[in-house]
Amino acid sequence: MNLYKSDKIRFIIGLILIIVIYSAYYIYFLENKSLKLPMKMGHVIKFLTTIAVYLIGTFHLGRLSDKWMSLLWHIIHISGLFILLSLGFFDWFISEISLNLRIFAGSIQEILISPILYMAMGLINHRFNKTVTENQAP
Repeated sequence: MNLYKSDKIRFIIGLILIIVIYSAYYIYFLENKSLKLPMKMGHVIKFLTTIAVYLIGTFHLGRLSDKWMSLLWHIIHISGLFILLSLGFFDWFISEISLNLRIFAGSIQEILISPILYMAMGLINHRFNKTVTENQAP
């Protein structure tokens, strides 16, 4: 059973889902000054948001004919998640991390959940497929 008629529709739906998650994360969690949560709960919310975006991207980019695109998505996210988990476990179990490391972790998390990464990968895939099609034309 084919869920989508084309890769373009699959890509657009994935982009919309990531934009919704990204917006909800910023509106209801990060920019909400009246929300008082323990630090560990904030870490869990950030981690679950990152995992949700990763799974959406895996589902929607993983079905493209170019397998290198899916591999690149996995490498970027797994590397970023490893760094974030390492810093998070250090913060939870050993000692509080410095402000510079917190800013660094926030930047990595921003890259991982931002729709920009998903969009850039889609544009690279589109451009690459267009170039391959032009080179194969008689």
